[in-house]
Amino acid sequence: MTAERRNFPQFFITAPSPCPYLPGQVERKVFTHILGNEPRELISQLTQAGFRRSQNIAYRPGCESCSACTSVRVPVNSFEWTKSFRRVRKSNEDLVARAVPAIATQEHYDLFRAYIDTRHADGGMADMSVLDFAAMVDETMVDTRLFEYRFGRLHPQAGQLAAAVLVDVLHDGLSLIYSFFDTSEAGRSLGSFVILDCIKKAQRLNLSYLYLGFLVQGSRKMAYKARFLPQERLSSQGWQLHCRAS
Repeated sequence: MTAERRNFPQFFITAPSPCPYLPGQVERKVFTHILGNEPRELISQLTQAGFRRSQNIAYRPGCESCSACTSVRVPVNSFEWTKSFRRVRKSNEDLVARAVPAIATQEHYDLFRAYIDTRHADGGMADMSVLDFAAMVDETMVDTRLFEYRFGRLHPQAGQLAAAVLVDVLHDGLSLIYSFFDTSEAGRSLGSFVILDCIKKAQRLNLSYLYLGFLVQGSRKMAYKARFLPQERLSSQGWQLHCRAS
């Protein structure tokens, strides 16, 4: 086998399984292993084509009878900072943010576990053990970064972990792999805040996009992604711009 063939990704498709987002639907995924001498180049190209990374696999929907999943990215330099988004930023000014190595800790897993049990107890990640979680965070061949957000010194839980997000640094943007947060702090809108902060991070890194993964039409759990406008959605005609209705 030639080096070129070894480095060219081979694609596979999963067997049908129940869709975790739409009741009564069946999902299949097209996937490939992230191989070769330039994994960042490969995952950047695959992400531009609508794939997501999970550990050392890239995947996208391959469903035969449903097209509800759409890849979404935010062009960060034209993002609209609405009053609502500015309020979210202000509500979280006291959080202390820092980048840490993409290595899972017990503290990370405890917050992740509480988040899943509260928000996604019936989802596909509900059965993830601490080893599964560590694999999600640790196993990467690309430039992956973990950002922590801790409560400030005036908070009753000063210094404790409030939220965290795992991102890949691509050639043209940041790809949000997974985020989790303290769901007891509902007034802070921590999920939205993490996305907003990643938009700011992409701007500071002179990157063009924040990739949000899949917007699933008909899924309430994934509907929040539609609020970050303008955004581009991947169709058979390429990335199409969607703006706020005037």
